[in-house]
Amino acid sequence: MNLNTLEEIERAVSQLSPEELSAFRLWFAEFDTDPTIQAAWTTEAKRRRDEIRNGSVQAIPGDDGLAQVRQLLEQ
Repeated sequence: MNLNTLEEIERAVSQLSPEELSAFRLWFAEFDTDPTIQAAWTTEAKRRRDEIRNGSVQAIPGDDGLAQVRQLLEQ
């Protein structure tokens, strides 16, 4: 990879929205993850997906979830 390409990538990443940056970080982390850890996260993600689909848990908006976590941490 030449310097121009690296600079283009850095520029593109710096212009991502917070949501896009979060998704990019998750995607990028897959390249440097132990396969055992990746398999465990995949299993966990599928379990959580299934809980939402079968109604045993209710999804809430991300901002609401973060607000709840912040509130708990402030206690």
